[in-house]
Amino acid sequence: MKYEVIVVDDGSVDDTFDKASSVAAIDSNVKVLRYANNSGKGHALKYGFASAEGDLVLFLDADSDLPPAQIPRFLDYLQNGDSDVIIGSKRHPQSNIRYPMSRRLLSRGYSVVVACLFGLRVADTQTGIKLFRRRVLDETFPRVKVKRYAFDLEILANACRLGYRIQEVPVDLKYRFRSRINPRAILGIFVDTMAIFYRMKILHYYDEEATG
Repeated sequence: MKYEVIVVDDGSVDDTFDKASSVAAIDSNVKVLRYANNSGKGHALKYGFASAEGDLVLFLDADSDLPPAQIPRFLDYLQNGDSDVIIGSKRHPQSNIRYPMSRRLLSRGYSVVVACLFGLRVADTQTGIKLFRRRVLDETFPRVKVKRYAFDLEILANACRLGYRIQEVPVDLKYRFRSRINPRAILGIFVDTMAIFYRMKILHYYDEEATG
C-alpha cells in the first residue's frame, strides 16, 4: 500500500523538527512541514492537508496517547463499510482506554451540548484520530474557521450537514496525564463551539459554499 506521513511542526520550541527531519532524510514517505508561530491544531491540520496527495487522509495526534498501530483497523472500517468518516471514540463500549474520570465527565457533558446545538449524534468528537475520504475534507476545509479548540467539531458538523456518513469505532488510548484541559481551554472550547453554532444556524455561513 502506498502511503505518506506528514509531520506538521506547529511552531514548537523543542527538537521536534530536527528529529522528524532526520527520519524524513532516510524515508521518502515522510514529509516534514514547519512554520514559526504556534497557530493551533486546526491550522496545523489544514496546513498538512494542503500537502497530502492520497484519497484517504488520517489525522493522528502526535503525543503518543493514541498508538499508531491501530491505524490499520481504521482503514479496515472505512474500506469494508459504507462510511465516509471513521472517528475513534473513547465512549465506544469496545474502546481500551486509561483516562481520568474528570476528563470522562467533561467529554460526556460536551457530547450532550453538541447533540443539543447541532443534532450531531456523535458521542466523542475530540479524540485525536480520525480517518476521512479525501472528498469530505475537500468540501469542508475551505470554510473552516476554527484554528484551535473546536476544530474537530466544525469538520464533523459540516460533514454531517453535507450528508456524509460518520462512524465511531473503538480506540486504544493510554492517557499520560499531561493535562491540557484548564479553565482557559474550557472557555476556548465553549467560545469556539458557540461561534460554530452562530455561523451554522444563524448566519448560514457554511451553506454559502454549497450555493456558490
